[in-house]
Amino acid sequence: MKLTSIFPLALALLSLSACGGGGPSHQPTEKYFLIATNTKIPYWQEAGAGLLKAARELGVQAEMVGPDAYDPQAEREEFRRTVAKKPAGILVSPGDPQILKPEIDAAVAAGIPVVTIDSDAPQSQRLFFVGTNNYQAGLMGGRLAAKLLNGKGNVVFYTIPAQENLQERLRGYRAAFEGSPGIKVAEIIAMNGDARIAFDKTSELVTKKAPVDAFIALEALSGSEIADVLERNKVEGKLIIAMDTTGSTPDWIEKGRIAATIAQKPFTMGYYGLKAVAEVALRKPASLTVNFATDPRSPLPVYIDTGVFLVDKTNVASLRAAK
Repeated sequence: MKLTSIFPLALALLSLSACGGGGPSHQPTEKYFLIATNTKIPYWQEAGAGLLKAARELGVQAEMVGPDAYDPQAEREEFRRTVAKKPAGILVSPGDPQILKPEIDAAVAAGIPVVTIDSDAPQSQRLFFVGTNNYQAGLMGGRLAAKLLNGKGNVVFYTIPAQENLQERLRGYRAAFEGSPGIKVAEIIAMNGDARIAFDKTSELVTKKAPVDAFIALEALSGSEIADVLERNKVEGKLIIAMDTTGSTPDWIEKGRIAATIAQKPFTMGYYGLKAVAEVALRKPASLTVNFATDPRSPLPVYIDTGVFLVDKTNVASLRAAK
């Protein structure tokens, strides 16, 4: 799926460094790409909206590309096609960081700035990461789950195993559960970006009356599917903690099916990500392959935290009003 934008020059709201009147400026011929998987889901549409807003303000071209489903191999092919176009810069959310590492490294070696958003590839030569502190997001959800479970119960997770960000969230949950030995991880379901798998696996658990006390989604799609299954089967007394506020998740919170969700800011990731990579392209260092992480005078950060917050019945209405 593609989402494109080309707009006239506008005043940039953000800049990684101050610029004088005689400094370099962006040109309307500059083109930047955001590459992701599952680009049709509301989460990525939000990120795409942020990308296009930043493009309007900078007066550059921007396009979101990538497979409509979770498909790391297809994402790699899209990345290769994008590099061949010699863009001014690339934002990428790696579906599988190991698969994309050689491609990211080659792009950076060729002088194309690459910044990861949402999901990181920390072993690659990407310049820095823009997104959620996913370990802290997991801690936030885990502490809430432990409290609502009164420190005991069987938990099922839904995840995409290859993604770095979801691995970090799971580590955060496990760390939070260390203080509650009565909480057991009964199963980790690899839903792999497919809402149908989340629905079907939950239906199986309900049908066989599995002793599950809490269902926890580490990604944006599963929470609503779990809630739908429990609603259809009139299953009560189960805890659901979701991830993100896109789709019907806020509806299920209002209905009381989902206790809470950990809200990220995909719009901000797309918006700030483009501003950041465009700033690098405008004031490109002599080399993009040096180790900026260990340089005390580096012009680049290692990580930009876009924030995370908890949404439940007490504040879901204000969330809707803000949108």
